Amino acid sequence: MQKNNIQKSKTQVTKTLNPNIKLSNSQRAELLNDALNWRYAVREFDQQQVPNEIVDQLVNATSLTASSYGLQPYKILVIKSKPARYSLLEHSMGQDKVSNCSHLIVLAAKTNVSEQLVIDYVEKFSTTRNVPLSKLHGMTEHFKGALSNMNEAAKLQWAQQQVYIALGNLLTSAALLEIDACPMGGFDTAGFDEVLKLTEQNLTATVICPIGYRSPYDQEANAAKVRFPQEQLVAVL
Repeated sequence: MQKNNIQKSKTQVTKTLNPNIKLSNSQRAELLNDALNWRYAVREFDQQQVPNEIVDQLVNATSLTASSYGLQPYKILVIKSKPARYSLLEHSMGQDKVSNCSHLIVLAAKTNVSEQLVIDYVEKFSTTRNVPLSKLHGMTEHFKGALSNMNEAAKLQWAQQQVYIALGNLLTSAALLEIDACPMGGFDTAGFDEVLKLTEQNLTATVICPIGYRSPYDQEANAAKVRFPQEQLVAVL
């Protein structure tokens, strides 16, 4: 399903994501499977830029990711500036996808997970759903109690686990939007944190994901996808 011969339209993608549009389960499954089989970890991007409105759609989809207690203990950074991306190249183990992509997505976990995160969430919950704070006391104390049972290392690990949930959603959403991506864990965290001034924002880079459009010279685009068979990977109990 190369970029120049993709048959499904963006209208079809919208229908896939909109439960009010009546598509059969088989149609939805076909569109989803087509997108997931089309995507791969891009090795080489071309110079085409992803339109801002499409990037906005991808970021919005990623922001809708489920997270533990709904607390979303991370920040999504979109690095569009080419000089900024070049400054990160020396901390990316020589992987020039960071500088040659259209945009670089950095998912940074919060390093200061505390009761304040719960308070901010509960206040947002109250205003969004028009529920008095007095009726949310039990939920608030439950969330605070869960966090209080973790030491600082466990809190960071928990926050980074939420980041990877967001990454999975980002990759699927990118495929449905026909955006190429390459998730990367091979980079110097300290270097990224320094360049992006994340430490002073109580954040740390956890995973990065260049996005854009595949180069016609990227031979990986046509390579067979290697996955373990379901009989080996999946157990139904």
